[in-house]
Amino acid sequence: MNRLTIDRQAQVVKALCEGNSIRSTARMTDVAVNTVVKLLCEIGSVCLDYQDNIMRDLSCQRLQVDEIWSFVFSKAKNVPKEHQGEFGYGDVWTWTAIDADTKLIPCWHVGGRTAEDALDFMANLRSRLSNRVQLTTDGHKPYLEAIEGVFGADVDYAMLQKIYGHQSTEGQRRYSPAECLGASTHVVTGSPDNAHISTSFVERANLTMRMSMRRFTRLTNGFSKKLENHMHAIALHFAFYNFCRPHKTLSKPYQRTPAMAAGLTDHVWTVEELLGLLDRSN
Repeated sequence: MNRLTIDRQAQVVKALCEGNSIRSTARMTDVAVNTVVKLLCEIGSVCLDYQDNIMRDLSCQRLQVDEIWSFVFSKAKNVPKEHQGEFGYGDVWTWTAIDADTKLIPCWHVGGRTAEDALDFMANLRSRLSNRVQLTTDGHKPYLEAIEGVFGADVDYAMLQKIYGHQSTEGQRRYSPAECLGASTHVVTGSPDNAHISTSFVERANLTMRMSMRRFTRLTNGFSKKLENHMHAIALHFAFYNFCRPHKTLSKPYQRTPAMAAGLTDHVWTVEELLGLLDRSN
């Protein structure tokens, strides 16, 4: 990215992190589309490596886990015959975890929605923790075997299953979720605190993903065309979320980011500082 000044690079990254598509970012910043994509790939790659290295020995107490759907190249029903069943074409799920206290996203996993993906994600999450945690998931069944296989009895784990009403029209199904009629909880392992059996924080974090990455917006034409770009965009989003964007619930006694609340840094990062990771990788 030698042809762009750090200020121009920061403009591009800020536009991407605020939910703009590649082409709208290019128009707003007067930067070529290919240059925007190249910067996304480079900064996304170093953000992925940096967070993988620093998110270790975390002292999280209460974690919430969920999955969020998106698609790459095309929706599953439109995938060409030669690519059907090939990962990176059609449905792609991002598994996320959030610390309910610091709002830190310690790790994520991009894959399918299978038992194997659940096991890989839980193994990744467990490797980053320094202590026993309380864990809450939704009712997705692959979590049961994955958490038992990775954590064993060393976890306080509960499932929360939401109960939704029936939607009568196609428009409602497409544009808004069904009405939530209630929720049931099931303690699976250990002794989780009933007052903290919840997936509200991780579901809200997933909404932030949809608002902050154009490729996650429902009914979008700004979807990812390549899996690599999709993963780079996710890595950049979480780096910006964890290190650069103060969280409103962490504003007392002063504005803090999730990374500050978790003790990973002592200040709010600027986007220019985030871009400085590129220099460290060279």
